[in-house]
Amino acid sequence: MSMKIIVTAAASLGLLAGGAFAQSSTVNGAAGGAVTGAVVGGPVGAAVGGVAGAIVGTAIDPPPQKVVTYVEQQPIPDDEVVVKEKVVVGEPLPERVVVTPVPENSKYAYAVVNHQRVIVQPTTRKVVRVLD
Repeated sequence: MSMKIIVTAAASLGLLAGGAFAQSSTVNGAAGGAVTGAVVGGPVGAAVGGVAGAIVGTAIDPPPQKVVTYVEQQPIPDDEVVVKEKVVVGEPLPERVVVTPVPENSKYAYAVVNHQRVIVQPTTRKVVRVLD
């Protein structure tokens, strides 16, 4: 198989996949990296982009509006936690911060840290969204 055919196939795949991904708000992880890499650098770019995308963009999908609304409606606890570390999307909360599961959606939990409501992934404690 010639390199021209491989590059053309990878570029076509990138264009077709791009249309499918355009329906969602973000392209995350290995799939997004591979598509971007294929369009920019052909088959080698797809491999490199897939690995980079998997490292950088794994599963930081925005929470559904129902989860956001639920967290916004929860009262601020009396024992609110203040930490010196900055709360950043994609970074885990410190271990001393207690997270509370979101009922009806076990993919998310929340905490109130530094006077902000924070939605996290309960297994990794990674911050998914900071609410104002």
